[in-house]
Amino acid sequence: MRIIRLSRSIVGQAEAEAVSRVIIEDGYLGMGREVQLFEKEIAEFLGVPIEWVICVNSGTAALHLAVEAVTAPGDEVLSQSLTYLATFQAISAAGAIPIACEIFPQNVTINLQDAEKRYTSSTKIVMPVHYASNPGDLDSIYDFARKYGLRVIEDAAHAFGCTYKGRKIGSFGDIVCFSFDGIKNITSGEGGAVVTADQEVAQYVRNARLLGVEKDTEKRYSGQRSWEFDVHNQGYRYHMSNIMAAIGRVQLKRFAGEFAPRRQALARKYREILDKCVGIRFFDTDLNAIVPHIQPIRVLNAKRDALRAFLEERNIGTGIHYKPNHLLSYYGYGRVSLPVTEKLYEELLTLPLHPGISDGDVEYVCESVKEFLHNSYR
Repeated sequence: MRIIRLSRSIVGQAEAEAVSRVIIEDGYLGMGREVQLFEKEIAEFLGVPIEWVICVNSGTAALHLAVEAVTAPGDEVLSQSLTYLATFQAISAAGAIPIACEIFPQNVTINLQDAEKRYTSSTKIVMPVHYASNPGDLDSIYDFARKYGLRVIEDAAHAFGCTYKGRKIGSFGDIVCFSFDGIKNITSGEGGAVVTADQEVAQYVRNARLLGVEKDTEKRYSGQRSWEFDVHNQGYRYHMSNIMAAIGRVQLKRFAGEFAPRRQALARKYREILDKCVGIRFFDTDLNAIVPHIQPIRVLNAKRDALRAFLEERNIGTGIHYKPNHLLSYYGYGRVSLPVTEKLYEELLTLPLHPGISDGDVEYVCESVKEFLHNSYR
């Protein structure tokens, strides 16, 4: 039976051997030399100093610590509502208040005109989300931040390996947060990273990921632990393990030659086959600049759920990325009206995209979509 999964982890023998080496040869599974090497190799990939890169155990942890590093409880963070729950949870976990903003429907990035209307004296951060790997207009975002004296935290969970005007995401800007969970552009099983040139922020994140113990990172990287120490801030068990870092190091080596070109080729194939179809639309995306983490489309005329059911009957996995956060009970249950976001949410459907699917799989998905559309619009 043909089953096409929406997403999956692309790991194999090389990752297994790396984990085995840590278990058998190193014998230490916590945070140590392997994590330090992963940070060094990420820094080399981005072209930044190693001091800019701090690995943690999830993208959510990266966002949480980044927000906490530059806010006080009650501060407000402007971010688009149409993002994964982790974005808003990271903000509220830091004691800050997420302020839900509209998006531009053509690329699902934050609408700064709407964000400006929601700015108050309590606003301290603008957090653009690089939805489906698209960074949007970062120049305008940083201009907006300078105008109001805000920090910028880029939620780049989807955007590892992507570029903006020829520069890699994470190689410039204020604070950038990546995710390395099981289905991202590279995975460390679970993991994430904060990348920043602000060394006060970087040191805060380094300490906070290890329960707030000051400068424990240096001890861990030399195979030691801090026994006599001090703590000035709340900390967390957010550090990355050597096992996760070992997987991530292998994945990073595979990225440029294997993962990135394959994801781009699959996304291009979807567009070649479906781009002219009546009833669906693709988002504005430069596939020469981004490495697509997911393949969302808009299904028009209230046919999204019917198409999803049609594809599921053919064992084609689909998703909906994402339910807007302002519609969730914890974040107001629709008390704020965001009509553009709400309409787009009703149209969103994500098709399978990961390096584990074949050209033939994509062709099967596309032919199934075309069959549904033909039957729906004839």
